[in-house]
Amino acid sequence: MLTDQEKELITAATEVISRRYRNDWQEVGAALRTRDGRIVTGVNIDAYIGRIAVCAEAIAIGRAITETGDHGIDTIVAVRHPKPDEPGRIAVVSPCGICRELIHDYDAKARVIVPDQGREPKVVTIGELLPNKYKRGSE
Repeated sequence: MLTDQEKELITAATEVISRRYRNDWQEVGAALRTRDGRIVTGVNIDAYIGRIAVCAEAIAIGRAITETGDHGIDTIVAVRHPKPDEPGRIAVVSPCGICRELIHDYDAKARVIVPDQGREPKVVTIGELLPNKYKRGSE
C-alpha cells in the first residue's frame, strides 16, 4: 500500500503533465522527492529526431540538481497521459532502461514507484529494476 508521500508524488507528476500535455510532444510527467524532502517535477521533451528526446525523469533529476542542489533521490515516479484517441487515464509507468541507469547513477538507493499489473502501483528499489548494473573500473 502506498504512503501519503508516495501518493503525493503521483499527484505532482499527474498535475504537471495535465498542465503541460501536448499531443506527440509532451505526454510523460515525472516527480521526485529529494532526500531532504523537496518535490521536483519534469515533463519529457520530444523532438522530430527521436534520439534527441529527453525523458521526464531526466528533466526532473536535472531540475533537482540545479534548483535544490544534489540531495539524492528518495523516491521517483513517472506517469503517462493518454493520447486523445486512446482510452484510459493518466497512469504510472515504469522508467525506460536509460532512465533506470540515470536514476541508479544519481542515487543507487533511490526508490521507484511502478505499475503493478492493474493493481495499485508499488514501490521498488532502483536496484530491483536494474540488477547487475554496469560500473566503471573497480567501483
